[in-house]
Amino acid sequence: MYDVAVIGYGPVGMVTAALLGQAGHDVVVLERYPTLYNLPRAAIFDDETMRTFDRLGISRDLLPTLHVQRNYEWRNGAGELLIEHDFAAVGGQGWAEWYMMYQPYLEDRLDGLVRGLGNVEIRMDSPVTGLQSTHDGVDIQVGGSESAVSARYVVACDGGNSFTRGRLGVGQDDYGFSEPWMVCDFRLTGAADIPKARQVCDPAQPISIISLGPEHHRFSFMLDSADSFPVEREPDRVWARVAAYLDRSRADLVRVATYTFRSLVAERWRSGRILLAGDAAHQMPPFLGQGMCSGIRDAQNLAFKLDAVLRGADDALLDTYQSEREPHVRAIIAKGIELGRVQTMRDPVAAAERDARLIAQREADGRPEKMRFPGLGPGLRDASPQAGHLMPHGRVEAHGTEGLFDEVLGRGFVLLVDGREGASLDASDGEPADRLGVAVHHLTDRRLTTEGITDVGGVYGRWFDETGSAAVLWRPDFYILGTVGVLSDVPALLTTLATAVEPVQAPATAGEGIRP
Repeated sequence: MYDVAVIGYGPVGMVTAALLGQAGHDVVVLERYPTLYNLPRAAIFDDETMRTFDRLGISRDLLPTLHVQRNYEWRNGAGELLIEHDFAAVGGQGWAEWYMMYQPYLEDRLDGLVRGLGNVEIRMDSPVTGLQSTHDGVDIQVGGSESAVSARYVVACDGGNSFTRGRLGVGQDDYGFSEPWMVCDFRLTGAADIPKARQVCDPAQPISIISLGPEHHRFSFMLDSADSFPVEREPDRVWARVAAYLDRSRADLVRVATYTFRSLVAERWRSGRILLAGDAAHQMPPFLGQGMCSGIRDAQNLAFKLDAVLRGADDALLDTYQSEREPHVRAIIAKGIELGRVQTMRDPVAAAERDARLIAQREADGRPEKMRFPGLGPGLRDASPQAGHLMPHGRVEAHGTEGLFDEVLGRGFVLLVDGREGASLDASDGEPADRLGVAVHHLTDRRLTTEGITDVGGVYGRWFDETGSAAVLWRPDFYILGTVGVLSDVPALLTTLATAVEPVQAPATAGEGIRP
């Protein structure tokens, strides 16, 4: 019996398998297609997602394939700027806030990583056709074979048309935002001056223009009806649509596809030992570039909790998955729909009113907008105001090595103490941290000592000053579990963690039993 079966081998399934495999668990991946999809779908990811890719060990390999984008424009049909979003070259998670990518390049690197893990088995051309829960796991029927694959838990990353969600009879909450678009991807063969990230809010023809990294570009056109796609997809008609931006001699048309942008959230993300992740759990319009990012957040959230459960923790911990992630997802969907309605307005009179309002608003504000996403919902966290929010990620120096915190000091559960004024955690107070596998570090002032961690960029010192915290505990998915104002409260903070993750039963040995 495997520890976990992952259904679906897109980016979310790959990251889930990689995180669990790196944690030492025996994983099988079941993918219905015989090969990788090898065509672009997602186009964008953020600094939080890049921090995950760095955790997996592929960030440096990815960088040459990416384009760092610093702004995102929304212009009307006359070219007037309506909305502008600004993105930092180095964001709160220590990486650029917006990367443009060609998804097949990302999948190649994730695939290479997963295949290099000896405890992860990948089965391509293996469509799941049935699921049956047992007292200690799930039997999974694959294709037409009579034998079943058995796993203690299943994570279904099988997309918007999820077989798993349908088999479980899980309904979806539909926000009612549904629009047909034609997506046209190009490989650039020569220099071309094309907007890198622009929404053209023209009521006559809404257009989305997005870079897919240094070598590729995407144009998307809203359709009056999905029925028009067979005609509009003809290459000559596509080239005519992009002629104002891209010359035919400077690019190859890679593919043309139709998508209906949807806004859906599954009613249940867990059914016993089966969990939904990524598009199987939620779908959102693409205007914020958060679809794949949201799925990878699911993978991070689930991976460390499944790791604890597989090591003997009460599997009630898995109930915090949906309670934490769903409010976050719904907030992003609501913002995406808000921007989508700006983009897809087809009435010229209403569009003119929209333009006047947004131009006046932008001129009054005088600064580009920043995208801000909420923290997690209730779950594995304490009651402090910072709990459930991302912990900033900065550069530090320790033991003669300088770099981002994760790279220098590792990942997992981390307790960081503000020791700049000489405060330190008593050995007895910190003893539970060793038992729980929590890494304890003290932030120090480089002018006073060579011990502990030096805050090279000032990120952590500013955070402690702004929050008034004496110590902070964050989770392997980079979200804050809790903070304390005095160090004597650290044991209570560690108890919050221990209650959730300490074994209540002897864990099974990873990979024990017979593989079907």
